[in-house]
Parts: sequence; structure tokens; C-alpha cells
Amino acid sequence: MPLQLAYAADFPSIADTVFILPAGTTELSVETAADLPEPVREYVARQLAAGSKLIRINQYTHHHYYVVAEEKKTLALSAEYLRECGHQLYAHLKHDHVQELFVQDLTGSGALALAEGLALTAYQFAGYKTDEKSKKAPDLQRLTLVGADVTAEQVRELEGVLAGVYLARDLVNAPQNKLSATQFADQMTQAGTEAGFHVEVLDLVRIEALRMGGLLAVNQGSPEPPTFTIMEYKPEGATNQQPIVLVGKGVVYDTGGLSLKPTPGGMDTMKCDMAGGAAVVGTLYALAKNRVPLHVIGLVPATDNRPGGMAFAPGDVITMYSGLTVEVLNTDAEGRLLLADALAFARKYNPELVLDFATLTGSAARAIGKEGIVCMGTADEDVLDALKQAGHRTHERLVEFPLWDEYADHIKSDIADLNNLGKGEAGAISAGKFLERFTEGYPWVHFDIAAPAYLYAPDSYRGKGGTGTAVRLAYEFLVRRA
Repeated sequence: MPLQLAYAADFPSIADTVFILPAGTTELSVETAADLPEPVREYVARQLAAGSKLIRINQYTHHHYYVVAEEKKTLALSAEYLRECGHQLYAHLKHDHVQELFVQDLTGSGALALAEGLALTAYQFAGYKTDEKSKKAPDLQRLTLVGADVTAEQVRELEGVLAGVYLARDLVNAPQNKLSATQFADQMTQAGTEAGFHVEVLDLVRIEALRMGGLLAVNQGSPEPPTFTIMEYKPEGATNQQPIVLVGKGVVYDTGGLSLKPTPGGMDTMKCDMAGGAAVVGTLYALAKNRVPLHVIGLVPATDNRPGGMAFAPGDVITMYSGLTVEVLNTDAEGRLLLADALAFARKYNPELVLDFATLTGSAARAIGKEGIVCMGTADEDVLDALKQAGHRTHERLVEFPLWDEYADHIKSDIADLNNLGKGEAGAISAGKFLERFTEGYPWVHFDIAAPAYLYAPDSYRGKGGTGTAVRLAYEFLVRRA
């Protein structure tokens, strides 16, 4: 990743340094102001007394930055505040052309959160620009955390997680002509080589042999073949006897098929429809980089959804990998067809738990916006509670929707086992209810990341474009489970 993280026991006397001060600080201690002239110390004290939360001091040979922590209702919200401060601080670092920043935390718990916000803000998609000015690397190259309240191991772990988020963002930001289903599979293979997990890619012939009717149907209108990528991270000493399986939607571009999306505003950003698959490989990458002792398998069915050639049509009936039949009422409700095949395939691993991630419905986005993730499933309450707590700690918060029996009526079909559309209301739930039919035999949770996975305007450290949503959430949940 472009921004390197490091640990040091102390910082040089002349260095660009940010000091994280405890809430309520009104005067600087000796260690935070040893090289400041008295008038400058008095200036900072006045700023602190006036309630300033971010203070910048130019020493000409170096800079001092002071960030004042806040005590929020929960520790998770206090950490999120410091991530936001990291985002705000980055603008000053950019203006001052800071290349290496030392982080000195005087609160005892804030360095990692501030560094996380800084690093996520510093992300830049390499893109495809050829102009030399636009290709200029950012000034900030290195972030060094110092002091006794943070360890080198914690810094290395954060760097591994951030690398997973960066990978997911890069994949989501890549356009479809640079990331076909085959190229997506190649990228996942490369990630496995780099991080240390095994990757197997099933091609069209093997997918046909497995009779994955959902994936094959969506692929019918495409000039490109589908792929089904199986990633397995199985370290020695894994603490779980049965694997945890992560499933990610991999629609690399979605026109809506014959049920064509409108444009602009509907189709022009649909390169992001594989963000669930990106989250899965990003999570596997972070787990493997950090050598988390957990056996985890990732499944990513991938294709684009186009209206050409032999494209599947509303009214078609398809037979899924599980053997269930589905009446297609709308070809733009295609993601659940891919996921259903993968969820049924997951049963072969006798999993302890299955989590799926998908930019699945506009209904979820309209319900809670980009501020959270819709989830639902059949896992026990302790699993759902642990996921929600992980969501709070990473600020990738979860809102649980019900899967009541009555919602099964939404996906009834007159001529098949079920239909793929549901009703006009409760669209996110009917999609989840559809997926539930393919999860027999194991506990399961579904995450609809439609709104936060891709942002159309900058939003703090999440940036613009691909956000890498759910990588930090899934990692936080899984590492604590290990």
C-alpha cells in the first residue's frame, strides 16, 4: 500500500508530529511543547481554552499538530471521532507537504483510530491517467506511531487490515473493461499469492458441469464467460474445526439485462456491483496478511449482466444448483441468482457459519442510506450481537431486518418454486428471504451493502467511489471469533 505504517519507541526532536491530547486539555505538557517558544505555547493554550480541536503550528523546520480527543457516549464513538480527526488532519498534512508524520498519543487509546482515519483518507486510486502531473504520488508516505500505549504488532495488524480495504477499493473502482469476470478472478488469484491463501477458479465448463443455473442464466447475454472463484485460507493451528464461509456477489457490470436500468443515474456506476466479492477477497487478504488463526473460505461467482445474444428474459424458469426452480420476473434482480448458487455450494464445506455480502437492493439503500448496512439471517442471537458490536467498533453499523415467515409469500411463483422479484414493498427483505431458501443446513447472515459500498461524493475518510465497506467489519468480527 502507498502509505507505510511503522512503530517507534520515540520520535526525533525535529519531526512533523501530531499529538493526541486528552479531552478537556487546556495547557500543553512539557513533552508536547519542549521545543515551542513561550509565545507559541501561550497561543496554543489560548486555542485550547477557546475549544479548538485541531491546532497547527509551523516551526519552519517541522510542524506540530494538536488533536483534542472527545469523550463520546461510547468508546466506539470516541474512536470514530478520532478517525474523523485523521481525515481533517490529512488536509493540513497535504498543504504542508508532510512526508512522514509521527503520532504521539497522550490519551492511551487514540493512536490507532487516528492513524486509520489518516490512512483511509490518504487512499488514491491509481487510475489510468497519462498526464504526469495527475500521476504525482501523495506527499505523505509514512506514518509512525510512537509510545508505550501502542505496539509494533498492533501497527502491523492495522496495516494488514488497511491493505485489505485498499484492495477492495481498487477492485470496485476499476471499470468493467479492465475487470471482466476473468480478470476479477485473476486479481483474486494474485491476492492469494501475495497474502498466502489458496485460490481455485472454476471456468465455464466446470460451472456448466455443476449446473449452476443462476450464474449461467445471468451470463447468457454476455460475450465474456463467467467465473466461480474459491479462496481458502487454512493456517496451521486454526481454532475452528469447521470453516467460516464468506460469499460475495461478483457482478462486474450490471446493465439490468433485458430489464434495462435507466441512465444516467442507474447504469453509469454499475461497475461497483461486485463490491460484495471485493469485500470477500479484501477480508481474506487481511486475515492472511495478519496470520489470523481461523479457517475461512471465500466464494465469488462473477459475470456481467447484459441484454445481448441469448440473454435470459422475464418469464424464464431456471433450475438452480440446489435443484430449486426460479421464475425470473426481472433480470435486474440478478445478484440473488448468483448468490443462491454460491450459498447452496457452500453447504459442501459443512460450514460453522456463512456470511454473504452484496450490493443487492435499492430498497436497502433507501431504507437506511449510506450510513449503515442492512443485515438479516438465521444465525443465533449471539452471532448477530457480535456482528453488531463489530459494526459499532468499526463504524460500519448494522441494522437487522426481520425474516418473518410471512415474507415467503412475496417470492411465491405460480409455475416454479419461487420467483426472483418479490413485491413492491420490503424489497431488501424479499431478496433476503429468497437467499434463505438456499442456506439449508448452516447458520447464515446476509449483508446488503448497496448504499455504502460506492459513494458518489466524498464522505470523510471513506472518500469517493469504492469504500471497501465490510472489510473492516468482517475482519473485526472474525479476529475476535478466532
